[in-house]
Amino acid sequence: MPNPVRPAVFALAAALVLTGCGAEMPSGQGEESGARAGAGHYPVTIENCGEKKTFDKAPQRVVTNDVGITEIMFALELEDHMAGYVMPEDKGDLTSVPWKDGYQKTKWLSKESINKELVLDARADLVFAGWNYGFNEGDGFTPAELRRVGIGSYLLSESCRNGQGKARGVMAPLDALYTDLRNLGKIFDVEDRAEALVAKFRKQVAEARAKAPKGDDRPRVFLYDDGRDKPLTSGAFAGPHDIITKAGGDHVMKDLKDSWVTVGWETVVDRDPEVIVINDYGDTGAAQKEKFLKSYPPLANVSAIKNDRIVVLDYADLVESPRNPAAISSLAAYLRNVGL
Repeated sequence: MPNPVRPAVFALAAALVLTGCGAEMPSGQGEESGARAGAGHYPVTIENCGEKKTFDKAPQRVVTNDVGITEIMFALELEDHMAGYVMPEDKGDLTSVPWKDGYQKTKWLSKESINKELVLDARADLVFAGWNYGFNEGDGFTPAELRRVGIGSYLLSESCRNGQGKARGVMAPLDALYTDLRNLGKIFDVEDRAEALVAKFRKQVAEARAKAPKGDDRPRVFLYDDGRDKPLTSGAFAGPHDIITKAGGDHVMKDLKDSWVTVGWETVVDRDPEVIVINDYGDTGAAQKEKFLKSYPPLANVSAIKNDRIVVLDYADLVESPRNPAAISSLAAYLRNVGL
């Protein structure tokens, strides 16, 4: 559980509730506030994970959690609206990405887990995170808890729960990315930037698909995130599904109606992937993951292992992020040249 929050911080949170501070308002309240403020872009109402949220002005002190979420903000050039970001150190090289200037301009608030005290200390008016991307009932850090202390939230669309327990996923992964770009474009009054990015990404994906394997030439592909006893992989609603499919692969776990899920190794063996994509992040690096896959006896006769067809993509390529279209292009090139 987070540490108790100092009384002064709670007083500040109360002040944020009274002034609005750009956080989302209950439906109707933002409209009244916007009407008093006069005509203009605001108030705006968007739908986020099935909930309508109204903003009476653009948030000014956003805290983001994790690399993909943070780079969505950077891609929209919204650094000036951020109080900072929370991210472990295991998310790869951040100095060569297209949005490296965003990392230089924005404060790295913590390399540990995001929590309520941290965002209160940052004087956040909005937290952009997701279920299992920072928000978690077990840790007591949820949109509802933030709302109690006057802080708004925006949920990563890849992480939306679909009403089946805690299963996640309500739309195709790339649609989730485009939805978040457009929603944030409305929230921050940068709709032109959002539409330009969506158009650019759609073009990039279309070009990759035009050259990708098709029909019977599509290789069976498995995404390996981590796990020795049971592998963590992608279902139909996590980023790798669209990345694999639009790159010309046949995603072997496409029937799993969830985002990131655990399966049994017997399922992997039975579906006999011809290519394995490794998610590179964490204390266990890609080289260690590859070594395990190649030495794990139950996988010895799997086509990808027998023929040494293993490709590595970064974590930020595979979770919802503005890197997804480039990852599709990269994987499409590999699948074209893999020589199946």
